[in-house]
Amino acid sequence: MEIKWLEDFLALANTLNFSKAADERHVTQSAFSRRIRQLEAWLGTTLVDRATYPSRLTEAGAKFVPVAQATLKQLYQSRRDLQEEEGADARTIRLTALHTLSFTFFPGWITRVNAKAGPLFSRLRPDSGSMDETLDSLVDGECDFLLTYAHTQVPHLLDPRAFEHRVLGHERIVPVTAADETGAPLHQLEGGAKPFPHLSYEKSSFFGLLLHELIASDLPPSQRVHEGSMSVGLRAMAEAGWGIAWVPESLMTAELEKGSLARAADPRWDVSVEIRLYRARENRRPVVGRVWQSLDAA
Repeated sequence: MEIKWLEDFLALANTLNFSKAADERHVTQSAFSRRIRQLEAWLGTTLVDRATYPSRLTEAGAKFVPVAQATLKQLYQSRRDLQEEEGADARTIRLTALHTLSFTFFPGWITRVNAKAGPLFSRLRPDSGSMDETLDSLVDGECDFLLTYAHTQVPHLLDPRAFEHRVLGHERIVPVTAADETGAPLHQLEGGAKPFPHLSYEKSSFFGLLLHELIASDLPPSQRVHEGSMSVGLRAMAEAGWGIAWVPESLMTAELEKGSLARAADPRWDVSVEIRLYRARENRRPVVGRVWQSLDAA
């Protein structure tokens, strides 16, 4: 079966004239007639009554017209869909990003990258809250890039022979609390044994792992009043007056400026982290390579 046989047959069904149909199809009449016979041989039945003038379709031919029309329509539509998908895939990058970075850092960064390596279509997958699952999305090939915070105290167990990274920026994680009517912190992280209400991260999350490894042993006693995996949730709980939370500074610029949040401790309790982009070295997709090369021009 060849598509051109179906197209030939529909041209003939429309004109009922071999000569006119052959002209429409830009072939000689003999070649056109041969292709109609090939279609009939493939189907195992006669489609055209050649004993009459003008020609007419046989009963089988009349039944086959809507079949040929539907078949061609479906084939053409499938081809268009596949071409569109292939075109979109050629400019699509898939990313997994830590939740905070997905709406504080990512929008501006992808805009700059698109200007250098675009046009791009980005598909963003937020992290699940577990650092292990976030890393697995890159290891298992579910994403082209992993956008994450990084710190030496929370090593990403990615083999450097198989994965590489670029440092895109830095972020400070700051202990904050709600402010009272005078603008003073509602809760404070003080020395000694005085406990403080603590809004903590799930230990499996990046910040949960980081804060546990880095400062937990030096903190005064804390009374844990809430636990969550997302910084935006802890920020809201802190703003509501529940206690002290360590929140990325970029996530609460407006709250600090308007005074609904205030520092809960001096800067020695701040934590500095890197913003990194990881990729698998074996990922040879051209669009991934273009994005990676654009980072050199930043």
